[in-house]
Amino acid sequence: MTTSRDWYAGQAAAHGWSRNVLEHQIRSEAHTRLRAAPTNFAEVLRPGDSDLAQQITKDPYVLDFLALDGDAKERHLEQALVDRIIDTLRELGEGFAFVGRQVHFDVDEDDFYVDLLFFHVEQLRYVVIELKTGRFKPEYLGQLGFYVALVDDKLRRPQHADTVGLLLVADKNDAVVRYSLAGQQTPVGVASYDLLPPGVGQRCRRRRTLLPPSRRKSTRSTRSEERRCGPGSRALCFTRG
Repeated sequence: MTTSRDWYAGQAAAHGWSRNVLEHQIRSEAHTRLRAAPTNFAEVLRPGDSDLAQQITKDPYVLDFLALDGDAKERHLEQALVDRIIDTLRELGEGFAFVGRQVHFDVDEDDFYVDLLFFHVEQLRYVVIELKTGRFKPEYLGQLGFYVALVDDKLRRPQHADTVGLLLVADKNDAVVRYSLAGQQTPVGVASYDLLPPGVGQRCRRRRTLLPPSRRKSTRSTRSEERRCGPGSRALCFTRG
């Protein structure tokens, strides 16, 4: 059986990770985040293709390198990901290539813009990424599914695999995500992202799930609430309203 130590050693050798990158991957528990995003790939893609598509997902994505707080607007988050594109590509994983930001599509004189568009050079597929700085809502998947269908129709070539979409949100209810995915016919997935250093964001999210629903609602209604994360921790968790 392969241990986590063996996994990190193998990944570091395969991808030429520096010591700092290796330490970051260990702290962020990269081996537990791989393939973890909830998706509908198994239902809407061919069996072999669905397994491949699932391999390029993570949950959560650790974006602490952006040095943004929880009040960052979607456009600021989007721009920061492009400004730090090398770090962004490293976090997305091996094989991702950046295509563009706010990629424009004209649909019978109506204008639409994809937040971030990537191409996976190993799987030969486009990956549409949409960003939402708040909590997941079911209607977000309808918009993402539209963009996936658009890219699939306008950009995909015969030799390419099916386009997939990933929605990155600040927070999500996994049960709501599961029901929402069941109603989608395009291949999409949902993952959360952390702007805090590795470990801190996970602790904050676990702590919120232990709160009663009424307390979670009041927490979300506060635009910038500082919350201590874990006994004796000096780190602060910033939760969006």
